[in-house]
Amino acid sequence: MTAILPRTTPKAAALLLRSVPPHGAARLARFLGCVSAACSNAGIASVEFVPWHNGGGILHRAASVDPTVVVEAGAVVHSGAVLGKEVVVGSGAVVGPSVSVGQSTRIGYNVVLSNCSVGEFCTIHNGACIGQDGFGFFVDEDGQVKKKPQMLHARIGDHVEIGANTCIDRGSWRETVIGDHTKIDNLVQIGHNVVIGKCCMICGQVGIAGSATLGAYVTLGGRVAIRDHVSIASKVRLAANSSVTKDIQKPGDYGGFPAVPINEWRRQTAKLRLFSKKDGERR
Repeated sequence: MTAILPRTTPKAAALLLRSVPPHGAARLARFLGCVSAACSNAGIASVEFVPWHNGGGILHRAASVDPTVVVEAGAVVHSGAVLGKEVVVGSGAVVGPSVSVGQSTRIGYNVVLSNCSVGEFCTIHNGACIGQDGFGFFVDEDGQVKKKPQMLHARIGDHVEIGANTCIDRGSWRETVIGDHTKIDNLVQIGHNVVIGKCCMICGQVGIAGSATLGAYVTLGGRVAIRDHVSIASKVRLAANSSVTKDIQKPGDYGGFPAVPINEWRRQTAKLRLFSKKDGERR
């Protein structure tokens, strides 16, 4: 069962502030949302954030949190967040308003979650950011750069692993989706409106531009780049440093820039090497 945190009474707020050393009381009061004048005069105020009993973190009183959740010291859970059974929120992490996290998911240090839902049994490593605005802009009639609205969410499936410092933007015209059992390495950028199927493997430093669609069981080698609005069929594997500039409609192995079937890419590479060697001999 989840526990809705009760509104902290003025008496409880005063007791909390008195339990803190004098040099830190003012800082804690500001952090918890106290009205400074009331805190200084009477030592009591309406407290919006309260300490969590399991781990030492801070929760908003309107968050819905299972009693088994661990919120480590320095972590903050905001209003409207929902945390399922046995979730662990690491130190320095921020779980934003209206974020939901499924059972047994582990959130690493300094992770930031906003405008997103995370499924069950996921692992989100240190420094990852999920649900921030995507990179969407246009130039108006006056030549000014204007921001396109980014109003939707990012949806992370079950048993997903997301590497350190990876960023997954929320959607604008459709939600960003990461399928069940997909594994994502460190330093990956996934743009707004991207849809990734189940059981995909995405290696480090991959960049997927906005509105791309990947099927199931897709494997992307390190530093693969995928342009916006491209579709990739299921069971496609891309060699490291490849760049996808148009749709890939058949399963198989691909490589190169632009990406082509792997055997064609190997022939291109061999011919280029032979041409370069002959050209060098002529010189």
